[in-house]
Amino acid sequence: MEEARRLDKECWICEACGMQFAPSPNPPPECHICTDHRQFVPRGGQKWTKQEQLKQRGYRNMYQKHEANLFGIATVPKVAIGQRAFLLQTPNGNLLCDCITFLDDATIDIINGLGGIRAIAISHPHFYSTNAQWSAAFGNVPVYMHEKDKQWAGFEHGNVKYWSGESLHLWDDITLVHLGGHFAGGSIVHWASGADAKGVIVSGDILQVGGDRKCVSIMRSFPNFIPIAPSHARRIGAIMETLEYDRLYGGFFELEIDTGAKKIVRDSLQRYVEWIHKDDPNA
Repeated sequence: MEEARRLDKECWICEACGMQFAPSPNPPPECHICTDHRQFVPRGGQKWTKQEQLKQRGYRNMYQKHEANLFGIATVPKVAIGQRAFLLQTPNGNLLCDCITFLDDATIDIINGLGGIRAIAISHPHFYSTNAQWSAAFGNVPVYMHEKDKQWAGFEHGNVKYWSGESLHLWDDITLVHLGGHFAGGSIVHWASGADAKGVIVSGDILQVGGDRKCVSIMRSFPNFIPIAPSHARRIGAIMETLEYDRLYGGFFELEIDTGAKKIVRDSLQRYVEWIHKDDPNA
């Protein structure tokens, strides 16, 4: 906990994307996440904050129980991108799926009351946020990131565990699955016993749930509207076919597919490929 308190004061956070950087007396010259073509620097320019300043500004985290053993966590008012994280409870320890920027004592107490955190798994760099501080606050737990995204780490602390290959079984029935797409290391969580043993996917926005909750999409950049090549869609679709699941949770509140998710993912990716290849000028 003392390490987490130190990071409150010594680490700069990008206000646009929520990424926390390694301790330094002055903020970084730029945020490499925001200057990348997949994200953006706000019109008003690059701005920085610290965790202690966020606490003084009155932010708080909210919680939603989505189903047995799965809780969503997000910050209000919205901080940075505004994604949610998930606390996934299992008999042999809890996994934090993705991460959010704001962390306060109430959140630490609530999560400890639910069994704490055994590890953190992050889908892609846009959701790295303050993972070093979360790890420190819960006993220096490992933070799993795919090695193909190693170059994007803003704070390569000692608890980061880079993994490689197409999947990584963590414990019980939790597996990290590499999809790529949005980022080279983009990954999802497969929880086999979720949704009454029909299977759950926690996708971040590697698979982005549509506003109608009847489709998903994949993009190189969502805010800048850059698509992904059809070959990536086919590859991602082939990987998803190997998994058993019925429910899918996206990276933001109210974006989830309660049932029939596997067919929806299959149909959405097929439609994506068809429209990318469509050459009718009147379509």
